[in-house]
Amino acid sequence: MSLTNRLCFCGRTLGIPVRPVPNISRLNQVRYYSQNLLDLNTNVAKDVILYKSDKSRFYKYLNLFGITQFGFWMYLGQWSYSSMRDAPVDQTNVTEDTPWWRKINLGENKYRNGITAFCFLTGYIMLAGSWTFTLRSVRFLILRKGGKSVSFVTFTPFGENRIMEVPLKHVSAADSRHSAKVNLPLKVRGKWLHYMLDMRGEFRNTQLFDATVGLRREFKSR
Repeated sequence: MSLTNRLCFCGRTLGIPVRPVPNISRLNQVRYYSQNLLDLNTNVAKDVILYKSDKSRFYKYLNLFGITQFGFWMYLGQWSYSSMRDAPVDQTNVTEDTPWWRKINLGENKYRNGITAFCFLTGYIMLAGSWTFTLRSVRFLILRKGGKSVSFVTFTPFGENRIMEVPLKHVSAADSRHSAKVNLPLKVRGKWLHYMLDMRGEFRNTQLFDATVGLRREFKSR
């Protein structure tokens, strides 16, 4: 159907453009959903579990991998520093066809120290990365009694739980529960990394989650 209506006026036909009407039903659904969240009573009488994820085995394997990589790179760095000898390259035997690695004296101090530092740095990055990801992965999310604070229960590298309670006003969702695909990042004021909720986990009370932790908040600068 054309978006232009025809109107006869004084013997002439005038074309009046008509803007398309938005999807009223979708707007009503969004308005109804938002109103439900506003009307929801978040002053809970007891602690309520909002989210649960049980991936203990995955994080055990992840940290085992990080520790193994740390040990491997530490050994490689120590071996590089102690075993690579200073053996100057005989320039008389160097030609255009000589491979590049035969033209370099890897035992020279700048190369040996550089390789050693690279190995040590790689090992620390692998270990720190696996530990940081584990400590920022949420196992339980609990809305505390009264609805004013929330407890983050996260995984740890050695299998124990780590609990942190923060005021609800200091938590902001970087994405909505409906649009997040793999992880839902939660920003906690004063923390330099997001806390991650695996979307394959279980959201125990979806409406209460959306009305509390799932809101996007703007933190005012202190």
